[in-house]
Amino acid sequence: MSSRGRVSALLPDFPWDTIAAVKARAAAHPDGIVDLSVGTPVDPVAPIIRAALSAVAEVPGYPTTHGTPELRAAAVDALKRRYGITGLDPAAVLPVIGTKELIAGLPRLLGLGSGDLVVIPEIAYPTYEVGALLAGTQVLRADGLTRLGPQSPALIYLNSPSNPTGRVLGVEHLRKVVAFARERGAIVASDECYLGLSWDSRPFSILDPEVCDGDHTGLLAVHSLSKTSNLASYRAGFVAGDPELVAELLEVRKHSGMMVPYPIQAAMTAALGDDAHEAQQRERYRARREQLRNALQGAGFRIDHSEAGLYLWSTRGENCRTTLDWLAERGILAAPGDFYGPTSGEHVRIALTATDERVAAAVERLRAN
Repeated sequence: MSSRGRVSALLPDFPWDTIAAVKARAAAHPDGIVDLSVGTPVDPVAPIIRAALSAVAEVPGYPTTHGTPELRAAAVDALKRRYGITGLDPAAVLPVIGTKELIAGLPRLLGLGSGDLVVIPEIAYPTYEVGALLAGTQVLRADGLTRLGPQSPALIYLNSPSNPTGRVLGVEHLRKVVAFARERGAIVASDECYLGLSWDSRPFSILDPEVCDGDHTGLLAVHSLSKTSNLASYRAGFVAGDPELVAELLEVRKHSGMMVPYPIQAAMTAALGDDAHEAQQRERYRARREQLRNALQGAGFRIDHSEAGLYLWSTRGENCRTTLDWLAERGILAAPGDFYGPTSGEHVRIALTATDERVAAAVERLRAN
């Protein structure tokens, strides 16, 4: 193995391993830890989704990589109903084994390599960079097009609402990115996993006709059911957009055996067809967000952006690891901003994904300060 080199050597340290000690300190609190770090769902999966999963549990055959026609139709209908996306061909929808898997593999699936440039946000979900490193591409962190100068990137990642900042990109910004990408022959991959969790600002999909004028050429929108439908354990996501690009991804994934299990496809179909459970979950997060936001501000934190998504991007004006220690003394675990890029070292990411009881405990501890 050592003579050939290790793939892991291409990658940074796994970020969550770096907070093991502070997690242990928070866990030592007499009333237990309040874990607001990872953002893993804690609320139950809706009965309609569980019933759909169980109903096909006896099916023994292989699923299709492209997904069932029912699933793809449900995705098209949901995107139109929930977000105003029109003109999407069901053939241009592809289920994936969780969106992290897709993002980590996308540059390689698209055939990118050492001669290509991948652009990621300046403050970004770490897997965008990981996927580029695995493919051996160059990586540039840039929020504005002027930073690219004369360069012609192969792939541009967008993330709105953002993880971790909750920032929402406006329609005009998105339109400029689409025009720039088409002028220079780039693909735009828009991570829209938090599109259904808007609070103070309306986010737009890259596939929205107000953004792309109904032309999906060169555009990919990545969607997840992990947060809005509590399906993180199901690994349920999909990508949609340019029919030619989706067909290429499908062809490669068929050869690789990258298939979403059939019961999960049935569960996804049910989840995409039912808005009631999604609205209920959104309201749970809204209530927790208000409680945590007020308590954090009362404890001296400033909250930046956070107009949508599942996190409060918070700072005390100090190194994020110092803030992490301060919170751990109170039995609260957050994610340090330096996970997400070199310019975010004074922020921590506070997730809304804890039970009402644990959120109440965090609020009490913050107010006691």
